[in-house]
Amino acid sequence: HYHHGTQSTIIQESELQKFYSRLVKLLQGKELGHETIDSLQRLHLILSATKYTRTLPPELQKKVQSLLSSPKEHFQVLSSAVLRETLPLSGQEGNYNQENISQLNSHAAVLLLSQAGSRADLSSLCAQLLRSLESRQSEVPAHSLTHTLPILNTILTLSPECLTDDHVTLLNKKLVDWLRYASITQGGGASSGGFFTGPRSRQPVPTAELDGAVSGDFFTVLCVGQGFTEDQWMNVYSFSMLRHWLLTYHSVLSGNGTADTDDRSEVDGSVVSIVSATSSSGRLLPPKERLREKSFQYCLRLIEQSDRKAHRKTDTDLQKACLVEAVCILDCVCEEDASLVFRAFPCIKALFGRLSSDLSFARVLLPIAQFYLNHGEMAAVDCESVWKLVFGRFPAELFNDHFLAHELLRFLRLNLKSLQHRVPQYTRSFPNLLKFLAWDSPAVVDDFVDLLPSLVTAGTAVELLHTLLDLPCLSATLVLQVRSTCLPISEPGGRGLQSPDAYRNPSFRGLFLFLLRGDAGSGDTIDRLSTLHELLAETADWPRVVQCAQTVPLLLHIFFNTVITGADEKLLSHLILVMLERSSLLLNIPEYNKEIQRVFSSHLLRFCKLHPSLVVDQSHELLEFAGATANVYSKEGIYTHVVWVLGEYLSVSCDSRCSVRLITSCFEALEAVLFEITSSVPPPGADCPAPRVVTTLMSALAKLASRSHDLIPRVSLFLSKLRTLTRGGSVAWCSDEEDLVAIVTRGEELWSLLKAPGVAQSVLTPPPHVTTPQWHRDTNVAMPLRLRALTSLTHSQ
Repeated sequence: HYHHGTQSTIIQESELQKFYSRLVKLLQGKELGHETIDSLQRLHLILSATKYTRTLPPELQKKVQSLLSSPKEHFQVLSSAVLRETLPLSGQEGNYNQENISQLNSHAAVLLLSQAGSRADLSSLCAQLLRSLESRQSEVPAHSLTHTLPILNTILTLSPECLTDDHVTLLNKKLVDWLRYASITQGGGASSGGFFTGPRSRQPVPTAELDGAVSGDFFTVLCVGQGFTEDQWMNVYSFSMLRHWLLTYHSVLSGNGTADTDDRSEVDGSVVSIVSATSSSGRLLPPKERLREKSFQYCLRLIEQSDRKAHRKTDTDLQKACLVEAVCILDCVCEEDASLVFRAFPCIKALFGRLSSDLSFARVLLPIAQFYLNHGEMAAVDCESVWKLVFGRFPAELFNDHFLAHELLRFLRLNLKSLQHRVPQYTRSFPNLLKFLAWDSPAVVDDFVDLLPSLVTAGTAVELLHTLLDLPCLSATLVLQVRSTCLPISEPGGRGLQSPDAYRNPSFRGLFLFLLRGDAGSGDTIDRLSTLHELLAETADWPRVVQCAQTVPLLLHIFFNTVITGADEKLLSHLILVMLERSSLLLNIPEYNKEIQRVFSSHLLRFCKLHPSLVVDQSHELLEFAGATANVYSKEGIYTHVVWVLGEYLSVSCDSRCSVRLITSCFEALEAVLFEITSSVPPPGADCPAPRVVTTLMSALAKLASRSHDLIPRVSLFLSKLRTLTRGGSVAWCSDEEDLVAIVTRGEELWSLLKAPGVAQSVLTPPPHVTTPQWHRDTNVAMPLRLRALTSLTHSQ
């Protein structure tokens, strides 16, 4: 029908008025058929496609508004959509009268909210809704009451300050009545049965529990029947918004500051605490405390009801959902009143003992863990078994449960500070927690961006770095674990895979068990990493493994940024050794290896710039790495940075321990590598060395020679030979002519500098007082002014 509506959007105003008149006649008919629906759809399209909000003719506006109370929902939907696109009639702005409220349904509620243009309008709507709750049931249609709480809940979300103190008190009282005193007989004319059952012989039938037993206590959301009364529906709605209400209305009270003062004056404070602790006569309490008490009782009853054996799976799911909500509400009321903690904990402990062995209740157990975290210390309760479950079995056995992964990681993020200070198991559990990331990296990487810094400590940093580097291996291992338990492991093409056999092989089992460990502390890494990488080589193109590998560089940046803020030099030294070692010990995913080396390079520079003495501390390992010619071809990125670090920071000005002997040994190691790569053909299968590597080696040699003048003749001899060799044209170690010219030019610059050793040292290794202040940029000194004056003079000429 919408193609007709498109034509209507460009009709003249006169034709539009005719369309309005025709629609009014249609709406006056007794039967509203398809033609009416088509016309309403066209009207909605016209209104929504118009630039400015229109005002409908009054008669049409009233007719469309009357459709909100139509028994047919599609007319409710259409009328609500049309009215949201129009301006209210003049004088009816914010006019929330009893008639509007009496027509209340979900679509009318949306309309009322959309027409509230200000906080005053919301307050007016709120007052009218609450007035309808105070009215006698005969004055308000039954169906409208059930929509009142949802719209109030929405207003509470949008603008909680719209509720006055009186509103809060009234709703506290109504919630108490609906939660605790709903009728316990079935609604809808349920019969007790019998052959002669008729209208006069119908007897009230009590509601039942989910296991079929007759309810022996007050009505809750877990009571069942053939029909429900109005107050029973309000009981359900009240429970659904209860936690939100408890969490929000205190902010309203704190804003106004006077709520419940009249009620409090009626009850002595000592009496309140006694009644709250004994839970007997809640009627004596003011509305706020009374609601808290009744909420507490309601949740305890739900926990008792959840132990009953439900006949249907949907009822079992309902029990789990209600348990989650009940425990969260108990946590909320215990936060408000600490005396309730001691009454709640026996029930919570019993519930945990009942559910902890069944992982199908994992999402219920997380709110229980939250309760233990918030109140366990106060109640002096041992929480060890809770954290073993949350940080042990959950990630180890349910890493492929997406819902649990989301909720557990959200739990960790919300409670990060408390977990760091009060739960030592948290930082030790990173091998387990990272299984969520290894299994489904795109879905949870944002969570780990927030969580990873909290897992980095002096005791875990080295092992955590190894674990992050091995995340693709962990991803592959988890896939093998899942496949081995549920499916025969084979590729679609039928080709046999080596990795599943290795996973089952007892001789390799230790490698996989280390990857699947649950806690830190069993060792930073394993000796046979290269063997593990060979066994998992065929998994390098598996989608989960590839996705996991793509997230590792980001996490490594976060890891190093965290480490560098508070780590001592000893830890940084250890991490440099790990970077050098692991640069060649990675699962063979080409792009992954390049990215990891890029990350290592950037942070190696940061470490050494922050602590130049690290170069002397780790000089043996750095020289061993820089002296291996093979690294020039396989690890060009990190190799170049290691050479630059040696040339830059191996100096007495950076560390007094730097001796001439150390400078000479470094010079000889780099000289041998440079001579080898510029006098021979690259190894089979390898590309020519990158020009950046060659120029960095030349610069490093020149820097070292400028600090030990005995070495200058050796550098000068090499540079002159280099110029002579390249005069003949192309060379075997450089295939690009432009690159070769750049290398030779750099060599000539260095050769010219080294002719004047004093100048060379000043240029190649300027002292800190020259580089640090940067006088040419400092606006507080005369140097920039002089430079600008000289520049202007030279330009003018």
